[in-house]
Amino acid sequence: MWRLLRDLYRYNKRFKISVIIILCMFAYMLLSLISPYDPRTNYVVPINLPPSIQHPFGTTSKGQDIFWLLPFALRNSFIISLAVVIITRIIALFIGTIAGYRGGIIDNILMTVDDSFIILPILPILILLKLILGQISFQSLILILSLFGWAWDARLVRSIVLSLREREFSYTSFFSGRSILEIILKEYLPYIYPILLATGINNMIWSLGMETTISTLGLTSIDTPTIGTMVFWALQHQAFVSGIWWWLIFPIIFVVLLFLSLYYISVTISEAVDPRLKVIGG
Repeated sequence: MWRLLRDLYRYNKRFKISVIIILCMFAYMLLSLISPYDPRTNYVVPINLPPSIQHPFGTTSKGQDIFWLLPFALRNSFIISLAVVIITRIIALFIGTIAGYRGGIIDNILMTVDDSFIILPILPILILLKLILGQISFQSLILILSLFGWAWDARLVRSIVLSLREREFSYTSFFSGRSILEIILKEYLPYIYPILLATGINNMIWSLGMETTISTLGLTSIDTPTIGTMVFWALQHQAFVSGIWWWLIFPIIFVVLLFLSLYYISVTISEAVDPRLKVIGG
């Protein structure tokens, strides 16, 4: 897999540019470690200043420097999405492999549960939880997004395992006395994890979009800086109407760049691992 990623970086310009953008964003997130300001503190700088040498991205109506606030927002949004991706990969791998390998009634039960999570509308459920709980913490948001983010990928893993189960090496492994766990980890996982990586990036895009949307609606902890809560406070203070365009435009630019970079990375990996393709796209 690492050889595949290396080749993509060497020969696919779209992949290379996307990776460079992601690395630059990681470097920008690291500025949160040396920030001179506490992201939860207000009125530490003059309010509503446009971009300048002293404040490259301007300041907010809450007296926060956007250049130093954005690294915290990007970092927190990324951590939320990464946690969701890790949990959903584990669930999708477990459910998909068991359903695909065992088949029969176990497959029917697991796929019925899978279909239930696919059709359930997540946004109305989150709004209902907001009304019941008063506020959705980011830990709860991670668990909720993870609960709804595994179903499609579990079906994909199942379909791969169904095809692998009928191959000769599966029968050889089974009759040689290997356990189901050994067969899955040693024989099936090399075929599955490139797909999990590609779908994991798609899942990260989805969870980033959900966090941004949900936080913009004010359903989460609005005092914790994320891309969504930055947009929420900008809308609350009518930033664009008041001419404070920089409060909205810079978070939006960064999140759009992040979405596009992750999307193109996902697309190029998916194309590369597709067995119908003979070469890596350039």
